[in-house]
Amino acid sequence: MQATEKKRRGLFRTFLSYYHGQMHLFIGDIICALLVALIDLAFPQILRILTKGLFTEGHDAIVQALLAIALGLIAMYAIRFLCRYFVIFWGHVMGARMESKMREDLFDAYERMSFSYFDRNKSGDLMSRLVSDLFDISETAHHGPEFLLIGVVEIVGSFVILATINLPLTAVLAVVLAALVIFDIEANRRMRAVFTENRQRISGVNSQVEDSLAGVRVVKSFAAEDVERSKFRKSNDAYLDSKVRMYHAMGIYQSAIAVMMGILNVCIIVYGGWLIAQGQMDAIDLSTYALYISLFTNPITNILNFTETFQKAVAGFARFVDVLDTQPDIEDKPGAADLVVTEGRVVYDDVHFSYAKDEGEVIRGLDLELRPGETLALVGPSGGGKSTTCSLLPRFYDVDSGSITIDGQDVRDVTQKSLRDAIGLVQQDVYLFDGTIAENIAYGKPSATAEEIALAAHRAHIDEFVETLPDGYETQVGERGTRLSGGQKQRIAIARVFLKNPPLLIFDEATSALDNESEKMVQASLAELACGRTTIVIAHRLSTIKDADEIATIIDGKVAERGTHEELLALNGTYARYYRMQFEGRLT
Repeated sequence: MQATEKKRRGLFRTFLSYYHGQMHLFIGDIICALLVALIDLAFPQILRILTKGLFTEGHDAIVQALLAIALGLIAMYAIRFLCRYFVIFWGHVMGARMESKMREDLFDAYERMSFSYFDRNKSGDLMSRLVSDLFDISETAHHGPEFLLIGVVEIVGSFVILATINLPLTAVLAVVLAALVIFDIEANRRMRAVFTENRQRISGVNSQVEDSLAGVRVVKSFAAEDVERSKFRKSNDAYLDSKVRMYHAMGIYQSAIAVMMGILNVCIIVYGGWLIAQGQMDAIDLSTYALYISLFTNPITNILNFTETFQKAVAGFARFVDVLDTQPDIEDKPGAADLVVTEGRVVYDDVHFSYAKDEGEVIRGLDLELRPGETLALVGPSGGGKSTTCSLLPRFYDVDSGSITIDGQDVRDVTQKSLRDAIGLVQQDVYLFDGTIAENIAYGKPSATAEEIALAAHRAHIDEFVETLPDGYETQVGERGTRLSGGQKQRIAIARVFLKNPPLLIFDEATSALDNESEKMVQASLAELACGRTTIVIAHRLSTIKDADEIATIIDGKVAERGTHEELLALNGTYARYYRMQFEGRLT
C-alpha cells in the first residue's frame, strides 16, 4: 500500500513539473476561472437582494435603478465573457504545449533506448503512448485545475450562502453530499483498473494495424487478407470488450450520481415546502435556494463527468512515466571520452553474449582481430553469431563479458555517438525514409551540400540512374523506398555511407537479395567504399568475398577457422565444404 501511494505521489510530482514554463498561462487560467466562479455565485445573490429590497420599493425607484443595474450586469458578464475566452483558448493552448513537451520527452526516451527495448515492445504500443495517451493527459492538464477550482469555489461558496438562507435545509444537503463523496471515491477505485485495461487494449489494436500494414506485401503475396482480418478482429474485439466493461462501469457510476441528484432535489422541495408551511422559510428564499442548488450541483456533475477523461489520463500518464523511468540498457559511462580512430584496429577478446539472461549464449568466447584497413569476411551457418558479432561493435547490444576495442579503446568507455559516427553500416534490408533521394543520401551528413550529395551518389554508381528521373535528386522514394528497386536502394544506402565517410565499415549481407546484374554494380560500389577502411563483411554468396583479405568461419559464436580464400580451401574445413556446395555441387 505504501509503495502504491509513493508511486502516486511520484506521478503527481512529475505531472506538475510539466506546468513549468506555462505558469503564466496557468495562473491566468486560474484567475479567470476564479472570476467566472465568483460571477456565477454573485448573480443569484444579486437577484435575492433585489427581490427583497429594491423591487419592493415601487415603480419610480425600480425604473430609476434599472439602467445602473443593466450596466453593472453587462460589465459583469463582459468580464465573464473575456475570462471564459481566456480559459477556453489559452487554457487549451497550455494543455497542448504540455502535451507537446511530453511527446518530445517520450520520443527522446525512445531514441535513448537500445535495440533490446524495441525487441521487447511492439511499435504499435509505443505509438499509442505517443498519441492517444498524451491527448487525454493534455485534456486533464487543462480541464482538471479549471473544473477543480471552479467547482470548489462554487460548491463552497454556494454552500455557505445556502447555509445563510436556511441552515436546516443545508444540513440535509450536506448529508447527501457526504454520501456522494463516499460513493465517488469507491467507484473511482473500481474504475481505475478498467481504464488501465482499456489503454492496453487500444495499444494492442494499434500494434496489430501497424504489423499488418508494414507487412502488406507479404499479406498480398500469400493472399492472407482473411488471416489478417481474423487477427485484427481478435484484438479489436478485445478492445471492444474492454470498452463495454468501461461503459458499464461509467453507466452505473453516472446513473447512481443522477439518482443522488434526484434525491437531493426531492429533499429540497419536500423539506423546503414543509419549512414554508411551518413559517420557517419564505417562498422567495426557496426560489433563491433552488438557483443556488443548480449552482451547487452543476460543478459536482462536471467534476464527476470528468472522471472518464481523468481516469484515462491517469492510466495513460502511468504508462508515459513508465517509459521515462526505464533505464536504457546501454548508456555512456560518466565522463566517457570520444572515440579517436588512429589506425582502425578492432579486437574482440573472449567475448560472451546472450540476448536474454534465461537464453543460451549466442557468442561463446569469441576472439577476433581486424588489422587496420583489412577487409575480413565472416561466413558460417545461420544462427552462428555473424550478425550478432557485427551488432556488438557499435554497441547495439553490450557484451556480457570480454571486451571489444578499437585502437585499444573499449567501446564501452567511449561515447555512443562518437563510436557510431566512426562506423558505416550497410545491411541487406535497407531502410529509406519517406522523402527525396537527396534527403536519404544526406542522412549520412545532414549538413551536406548538393555537390557533396551528387559526389556520394557518383561514387556509389547511382548518379546516372538518378539523373534520368524527371525530378532527379528531388524524386520521392515513397514509404520505405517502395518506388525503387532493391539494387537502387542499396546504392543509395552506400552513397549515404560514402557521405558519412567513416573509418570502419560493416556490410551485413548487403548483396544477398539482389539479382546478378544489381549485385555486380553494388559490389563495385562496396569495393570502392571499403578501400582503405577496416571492414567486416557478412555474406552467404562466397563469390562476393573471395577477394577479402581474410575470411573467418563463425560457428556457435566462435571462430572455427581463419585465413585467405586459398588457405581455407587448402584446410578443407567448413569453408571449403560451403564453397564446394555453392560452386561444385558437392556436399563433401
